[in-house]
Amino acid sequence: MQIVDVKATAVNVPAEFSSCGKTKKATLGICVVEVTTDDGLVGVGMTAITEEEVVAFTINNIIAPAVIGDDPLCTDKVWNKLYWLLTPRGQSGYACHAIAAVDIALWDIKGQALGQPIWKLLGGARDKVITYATIGFDFFDNDQLAEVAKTWQAEGFNKFKMVVGHNALKRRDEPRPVLEAVRNDINRVRTLREAIGEEAEIFIDANCNLDPYHAAWLAERVEEYDISFFEEPLIGNDPQQLNQLRSRTRIPLAGGQNEGQASKFKQLLLNDSLDILQPNVAISGGYTQCAKIAGMAEAFNTGIDNGGAWPFHNLHLHAGVRNGGMVEYHIFAVKCLEQIFNGLPKPESGFLHAPSEPGLGFTLNQDALKELAKMPTSKGMGK
Repeated sequence: MQIVDVKATAVNVPAEFSSCGKTKKATLGICVVEVTTDDGLVGVGMTAITEEEVVAFTINNIIAPAVIGDDPLCTDKVWNKLYWLLTPRGQSGYACHAIAAVDIALWDIKGQALGQPIWKLLGGARDKVITYATIGFDFFDNDQLAEVAKTWQAEGFNKFKMVVGHNALKRRDEPRPVLEAVRNDINRVRTLREAIGEEAEIFIDANCNLDPYHAAWLAERVEEYDISFFEEPLIGNDPQQLNQLRSRTRIPLAGGQNEGQASKFKQLLLNDSLDILQPNVAISGGYTQCAKIAGMAEAFNTGIDNGGAWPFHNLHLHAGVRNGGMVEYHIFAVKCLEQIFNGLPKPESGFLHAPSEPGLGFTLNQDALKELAKMPTSKGMGK
């Protein structure tokens, strides 16, 4: 079998979330990749949370000519070629996103060719994965946050993530004191805990927007609300500073969703930086690299969870490997994917069941992709 065509399409997908009388609209940038073989199989991959047009250009003009004629089942061989083509000195960013998107498509082909879903090819550790719902957006006031949480709890979810930090470091040019940005988070966490009860879980996510002082300040004040993990509390996921923060709080720390190189995860493990690693197959080099990151984490007795959204792609990793964990049911990402893919699994009582169909187990909506491709592209996706 040989690769005969690689095509990347940058799209800007409108998403809308309405609850409690509040409607929020967003446009999410995604790069969709289609890899075609001489046998007529078409694998589909994707990436996001970056400049989708740049990634699409890289795939169409640099990756495609390099992999035409390669065997798509030799995923390690292709991955190694792309590593030395795009990231030979440890670069990350756009290149790693491009590799991830192509790798997902190759595993989709591999599953189709072998008649098996990707999660079974990765090891088949479990046939369903736990989900947590990201509902705590900063555009909800406290009363709306409580109402949204209760609504989702009635639909079977019992694990909820909320944003904290509110772009504190990113928005220092306003200027605005960082402490002011996080002080209200204490009330929001308290509101969410009171709304969902003691048995439900809460996760908080600063999206790398705090410095060590303010992250520790916030962690100390919300510990009493039984936080299951604090995701990406520090700017840059600095391994040493995360280790220091971890020693100062009882809240488990999680991170890594936007890291592109396995070497960064190695540093996070060697520095005892995190309790939970969060490789994301749409960002961290696809299934080929994420499976290796999971194995590296297992050697340190560390679990992995999905952060950074795209649950339907990441569920294959977490269903496949032994130390797989939860996937993030991020409402905007889900609404985005529902527009461009057919046959996506639906959550049931807080779980997503792994598909039995070969490959990804869901298919690209070509008509929708063509329509979306006509729209102006965005500047990437933010959480």
